Amino acid sequence: MASGNGSNFEAIVQAVQSGRLGADIPLLVVNNKNCGAHQRADRFGIHVEVVDHRGFPNREALDRQLVGLFQSHQVDVVVMAGWMRIVTDVLVDAFPERLVNIHPSLLPSFRGLDAVGQALQAGVSISGCTVHIVTADLDAGPILAQAAVPVLPADTHASLSGRVQKQEHVLLPATLQQNAHRWRQG
Repeated sequence: MASGNGSNFEAIVQAVQSGRLGADIPLLVVNNKNCGAHQRADRFGIHVEVVDHRGFPNREALDRQLVGLFQSHQVDVVVMAGWMRIVTDVLVDAFPERLVNIHPSLLPSFRGLDAVGQALQAGVSISGCTVHIVTADLDAGPILAQAAVPVLPADTHASLSGRVQKQEHVLLPATLQQNAHRWRQG
């Protein structure tokens, strides 16, 4: 699932193609037909479904649609790689311990939107990224892995975001591979 540029999605695809991640990607779900993730999926020949959240009366209805879509494609694990929507129990309960997110902070610090901006505002010296299991509580599920990134005195939002994202591209596929056994046994 992606909403934006799709660089984490591409990192997963490249990890699969190189053999670093033993997985199949049956589809990518985006909520914006013009997002970069959609274009990346087209380039890799991966099926894309556009599920525009604006066409649903509430989050639960959106998540019911997503669950049906994932089940129809026999998805075992759902990865939120820049899905900029809060999910509900409908999706969480359909994929217990199988809904994974990448977040651009060292959780539990700086949950929610603009974690990089929050870190800069707080003046921390270390930021980073976290791969975690999604639960009903925003960015509060069990942590699977983290990578630290130093915050430099001259950092801007763009420079820190860029360094954090480089770590995300390594951490997310590696964490999926390291935890694959838990989903095979489930």
